[in-house]
Amino acid sequence: MNLQDKIYIAGHNGMVGSAILRKLRAEGYSNFVLANSREVDLRNQLEVQEFFRKEKPDYVFLAAAKVGGIVANDTYRAEFLYDNLMIEANVIDAAWRNGVQKLMFLGSSCIYPKMAPQPLNEDALLTGLLEPTNEPYAIAKIAGIKLCDAYRAQYGCNFVSVMPTNLYGPNDNYHPQNSHVLPAMIRRFHEAKRDGIPSVTIWGTGTPRREFLHADDLADACYYLMQHYNEPGLVNIGVGEDISILELAQMVQRIVGYTGAIEHDLSKPDGTPRKLMDVSKLHGFGWKAKIGLEEGIKGVYEAVKGKLG
Repeated sequence: MNLQDKIYIAGHNGMVGSAILRKLRAEGYSNFVLANSREVDLRNQLEVQEFFRKEKPDYVFLAAAKVGGIVANDTYRAEFLYDNLMIEANVIDAAWRNGVQKLMFLGSSCIYPKMAPQPLNEDALLTGLLEPTNEPYAIAKIAGIKLCDAYRAQYGCNFVSVMPTNLYGPNDNYHPQNSHVLPAMIRRFHEAKRDGIPSVTIWGTGTPRREFLHADDLADACYYLMQHYNEPGLVNIGVGEDISILELAQMVQRIVGYTGAIEHDLSKPDGTPRKLMDVSKLHGFGWKAKIGLEEGIKGVYEAVKGKLG
């Protein structure tokens, strides 16, 4: 990418898209195409085609998606499948029709089978059954990978796919019902401390292990790979280390300064037992994460605690 190239970041208001925008601005890029969901409904093929025909971006970061935690994924199954299929199909097709030089599609670690060997290697895709609670979202993301590969094979498009692990950072979603595990945890411990609640309850046994990547690290990796990765298939983006949900809760408890007890609601699902990314392919391209988890959570909490009340 050259500094004068026109860059479209689909989903620039979200946690991932806004991090990519911050990174590119810091690197000196300024020729952006930015449109929110009111200006262009990415689920609408005609709107997307007209948008690309008018704007003619050179590079595209496809970070727009309908996202949520376990409850949202399991409750709004049709929306998660339909909306994400439409978004990626419309943007990828419009990028080909309008001569985009390169497109990066951002997926999710949930594309891998529930019981895939750990750490999750890129070759594990489509080797087993998915986690049932987020299967619709995962299927949509798998379709996005295959769309990029199909347009590459048939039309010669330089469309690439990257799969981030669990993310956190600025502009995360702290909604009580629809947020992911880490922001939900930060909110619960903050409110418990504020309101003098004697205990905080976490879902399930606390034994599942998760990997967490700061959104700014993801943006740095995306910028790096946009310049150095030009292959079919996909590349994982993660840190290569994980932590149990209970250990995460204890870390958040320390950072927030909450002194009450941690309890377990065993009626709630654990989800996938473990999701650790194999990042050897990413490291082979010359990139590694820089922001430690405790350091990252401290920064996020300092920035957001005033907004949580």
